[in-house]
Amino acid sequence: MLNFAIQTARDAGAILVDRLGRALQVSNKGEIDLVTEADLASEKLIIERIKSHYPRHAILAEESGAIEFVFGTTDWKWIIDPLDGTTNYAHGYPCFCVSIGLEHAGSIEIAVIYDPMRDEMFAAERGQGANLNGRRMRVSDVEDLNSAMLCTGFPYNVRERPNFARDFANFTMEAQAVRRDGSAAIDLAYIACGRFDGFWEDGLNAWDVAAGVLLIEEAGGLVTDFAGEKLNIYTPKVLASNGLVHNAMRRVLGK
Repeated sequence: MLNFAIQTARDAGAILVDRLGRALQVSNKGEIDLVTEADLASEKLIIERIKSHYPRHAILAEESGAIEFVFGTTDWKWIIDPLDGTTNYAHGYPCFCVSIGLEHAGSIEIAVIYDPMRDEMFAAERGQGANLNGRRMRVSDVEDLNSAMLCTGFPYNVRERPNFARDFANFTMEAQAVRRDGSAAIDLAYIACGRFDGFWEDGLNAWDVAAGVLLIEEAGGLVTDFAGEKLNIYTPKVLASNGLVHNAMRRVLGK
């Protein structure tokens, strides 16, 4: 199933690259939350592939919502984001990806995040480690928050989350650097391969984090909620790190 997810993500990514820079039909799901025809085309390909190869599996997709097939409930669920970083994509900013996770009985077992602009395939299978383009990857060994490069995202409903500006300011003062790239899935993949040392965001959905969580865990990192409890991917508060700066990040969030 991992090879299936890798090939599907690669083909969906090719759709995104092919349409990048063209005149796209863009619509609003919310006040500032966008969807493009590229999102829909990528998602259509992924869903059709899953229905063809795994017709008894359920699907949770960002644009289509939950899909339960006629065979009834199942312990297997594909959680997909066909284009993470839609706002970047709509503006021609080359930071976006395809994210595919496979959940079995509440546990993410397969994870793939594909950045088609850099041709970087991040992949993991539970218990088998994580890799980038086939090479084993590990989280960073940074121990001090003062030496850490962190990343975050701005939630679409940022105006309803007054703590966001406070947390952002606090981390800016405590860490070596803070970045905001506009793609939570890529941010999590970068934690897994050691480019970032920590990540926090409030307001995420399951399709934003499902694949990234497994990548980080299999690369030796840690993902929890803001309180340090085991993460439920269906809740919005996510704290991820190399594990070494995790407690320091929790302290900052608690200020």
